[in-house]
Amino acid sequence: MKAEADQNLIVYFGGKYVPLHEARVGILTHALHYGTGVFEGIRGYWNEGEQQLFLVRPVEHYERWKQNCGILRIGVAESAEQLSEITAELARRNGFRTDIYVRPLAYKSAERVGVRTDDKDAFAVVALPFGAYLPDKGLHAGVSSWRRLEDNAIPARGKICGAYVNSVLASDDARQAGFDEALLLNENGQVAEGATCNIFMVRKGKLITPSVTENVLEGITRDSVMELARRELGVEITERAIDRSELYVCDELFLTGTAVGVSAVVRVDHRQVGDGEIGAVTREVRRLYFEAVHGKLPAYRKWVVPALAARTEAELQAVGGGETAQGR
Repeated sequence: MKAEADQNLIVYFGGKYVPLHEARVGILTHALHYGTGVFEGIRGYWNEGEQQLFLVRPVEHYERWKQNCGILRIGVAESAEQLSEITAELARRNGFRTDIYVRPLAYKSAERVGVRTDDKDAFAVVALPFGAYLPDKGLHAGVSSWRRLEDNAIPARGKICGAYVNSVLASDDARQAGFDEALLLNENGQVAEGATCNIFMVRKGKLITPSVTENVLEGITRDSVMELARRELGVEITERAIDRSELYVCDELFLTGTAVGVSAVVRVDHRQVGDGEIGAVTREVRRLYFEAVHGKLPAYRKWVVPALAARTEAELQAVGGGETAQGR
């Protein structure tokens, strides 16, 4: 999905709520030249029955973001809870009544030439309407010739902006070749993940996914899916290295991530996965996940935070900015 943003969208930038068209950085900004930024992705899902927008595990996402910012020594003073409140306020000010995607971005903000970093940091949070990222019919994925970055080069777990050139190259090649998504191997030749998502396969009734030490993102959706599969389906989960050829002989295959949710893969490198249809485990995991993130499973309401609850003026001031010219 291509999500083109309305330039009048209210975003959080420079410590204030402003229209997107006012949120601008200079052409010499360090992060623009050297990739010295760290981003995060958070989903919000609209529940029509409750007339509520649920943010999915926002505190955990912001905790991860702040930890990853530390890799580049980017400082974000606000707590994960304060950042979650800023995100909820963006949803209210924009009047969202649909699924959304939230993009926090922290970056080195000095405007100069030179790779050396300093302590000039900034961050922004943008939320925008966002539907399905990948087709839900079952994907045809291709193993990329581009290898996943090594942790000792640029950590894949860090969501560092510059590292995503790796994903861009793999994704572009995959789509030029007619695939829906790229799958990347690590330098050992074993499966790492999709270009922007974690990977799971089903073999002989077991759910298998690469360990977090295989140069993959420590995905929050990955964690959610593992908990659902274990608790609700009683499926045994194994974290281990996966050979490329296992993708061709497994029973089911699916991808997970904030943007992709749970997306089935039915073909890899022009080879059918299982019977070529979305498998039973994948179908159930996907159903459970989307019910959970829409606030429909009581045992997992802990994962979702309602964004549209009313706020007092004092609470608005506490989350940074009070009223904008556009109002509430």
